[in-house]
Amino acid sequence: MGGDPVLDAARAAVLARFRWVAGDADLWPVLRDPAALPAVVRALAEPFRDVHVDAVVGIEARGFVLGPAVAVELGAGFVPVRTDGGMLPGPVVRRRADFDYRGRRRELATRSDLVQPGDRVLLVDDWVEVGAQALAACALVEQCGGELVGLSVVVDQASDEARAALPPVRGVVSAAELGPSA
Repeated sequence: MGGDPVLDAARAAVLARFRWVAGDADLWPVLRDPAALPAVVRALAEPFRDVHVDAVVGIEARGFVLGPAVAVELGAGFVPVRTDGGMLPGPVVRRRADFDYRGRRRELATRSDLVQPGDRVLLVDDWVEVGAQALAACALVEQCGGELVGLSVVVDQASDEARAALPPVRGVVSAAELGPSA
């Protein structure tokens, strides 16, 4: 494929297990597969192995699955970002995201004490398209004094506008590789 064995293995795993269900993207079979999941986690972490990362931030829900695994790969901690009023005991910062690909606006929140000033933070999620939630999560990290070092996603479909506003985006596959939705 592309000459990077870690990325090639993850790309093959995603392409073999991804499917469209009634027009919705279904990445859950990728996460269910005991060979695909570690391949994807390694590929999400790989571009950031030589970049010091203090914390990995993951957005609810798939970011809660992928983020901790990537954090373990990088020797970093994990910071959850909840959506729409999810419980976070302790001091919380909130940010309302712009409209997502479905036309919804969601409120994102995280604990302000989990990202320290100067922390180098990697954002991990399953998919980026318009980047509304990713941008809101980045703003939360910056509000806490953290520095975003990148965004690592399974599927990169970031628009040019989103890509210009986000930290460097690294994807395992592009949305075009997945073919048309059913």
